[in-house]
Amino acid sequence: MNQARYPLTIYYDASCRLCDGEMRNLMLRNTEGLLTFVDASAPGFASPIINTTQSDLLACIHAQWADGQVITGVEVFRHAYGAVGLGWLTAPTAWPVLRQWADRTYPWLVRHRHQVPRWLVAGLFEGPTRWAAERAARRAHCRDNHCAMR
Repeated sequence: MNQARYPLTIYYDASCRLCDGEMRNLMLRNTEGLLTFVDASAPGFASPIINTTQSDLLACIHAQWADGQVITGVEVFRHAYGAVGLGWLTAPTAWPVLRQWADRTYPWLVRHRHQVPRWLVAGLFEGPTRWAAERAARRAHCRDNHCAMR
């Protein structure tokens, strides 16, 4: 991972339960501060990305590197998960066959994300995944068996 490219600013839809849950878990794991999160669904939000509207940002996840380069879609997740030490989870989406499948499936998921049942979102982001993220965040502040209070 090339830390010189960071921070990676992620523009996401906080009004979407699925998107918000995933970003909140990434926020907990973002102990190195490599990621910045911006709610693109906020009223009055104006996109800072040239030639990109708020509607564009809500139609597909976007992120911007410190040097201004913009990435979209599944690539955002690969880099975001890599930044928090979970790159192994998204690494298969870079393999040729799975990359093609992930890149084709993601737009469908985005179009239907508001229809994902609340119980499924809760199961994904409010149970064991959330506890693991909180535990990782606490552990990141521990050195030599001493933990700093937050």
